[in-house]
Amino acid sequence: MKNIQITALGEILIDYTPLPDSDAGMAVFEQNPGGAPANVLACAAKLGRKTAFIGKVGDDIQGRFLADTLNKTGIDTRALRIDGRYFTTLAFVELAENGERSFSFARKPGADTQLSSDELDRDLISHSDILHFGSLSLTDEPARSATMEAVHLARESGAMIAYDPNYRPLLWASKAEAMKQMRSPLPLVDFLKVSDDEVGLLIDCDDPRTGAEKLVDQGLCCVVVTIGSQGALVATKDGSAMVAGFPAKAVDTTGAGDSFWGGFLTRISESGKPLDQLTFQDFQSFARFGNAAASLCVEKRGAMPAMPCREDVLRRMQSAEH
Repeated sequence: MKNIQITALGEILIDYTPLPDSDAGMAVFEQNPGGAPANVLACAAKLGRKTAFIGKVGDDIQGRFLADTLNKTGIDTRALRIDGRYFTTLAFVELAENGERSFSFARKPGADTQLSSDELDRDLISHSDILHFGSLSLTDEPARSATMEAVHLARESGAMIAYDPNYRPLLWASKAEAMKQMRSPLPLVDFLKVSDDEVGLLIDCDDPRTGAEKLVDQGLCCVVVTIGSQGALVATKDGSAMVAGFPAKAVDTTGAGDSFWGGFLTRISESGKPLDQLTFQDFQSFARFGNAAASLCVEKRGAMPAMPCREDVLRRMQSAEH
């Protein structure tokens, strides 16, 4: 079996994003495929990587739509489980005037939380170069145990481990429980992406730079803190630096961080370098590519449908140089 370059495990769901109200004055929502790990893969796949998704959806209209979307995006779905006992998770997105979002969820329980360890495709995991996961698969059992088992298996197989903890307060019993679970995988992680307002959940420090440096001191190879339109702070054992973002006309920031991470992991994969040969300069270069991808993503609606192609990313990078 040939290796998959980037495999992601976690939630795939429907983002219902608002459109202008109907003629009767009622709210109208657009069905968009979403879920952070799936979004990351959609970006990487569009940029030319061989990708695979591990997760679970319901045997319903939404679940079949998501499976179809992954297939059309070129993402390997052999490890996507379809389970008629649970509904596919739904997220309803509210957009502020500046494009920022808030969420409410239909996930009690959602199918994504019900992936069990015995449903993991171990062969796929052991033949993956990079395994990426998020923290929403850590909110509930059995998905929490399945996630940790997949990470352990991937590490044993020599894969690099990437982690993006998303904090959605509505999905956790308490902030304390969220912090405990979100921190639990850190000793197993090589690359971490976290937004500036979530650093304090992972380490007892709210300052992005100091927090990132402390996380590197704990053994992580590279910590990236995304800071909205400003760009991303990159930290490794050799230092930390801010990598500036690209100007963008933001329409919808859904998927911005995921497109950044999809671009970043794509460049790691393309480098062909083993973990111990990746340099501080490499990671800054990867972050610049990720920033360009994110600046394009926010200019379109939705997450997966807004992921950019390589030519557009390179064009944006080149235009910024002139």
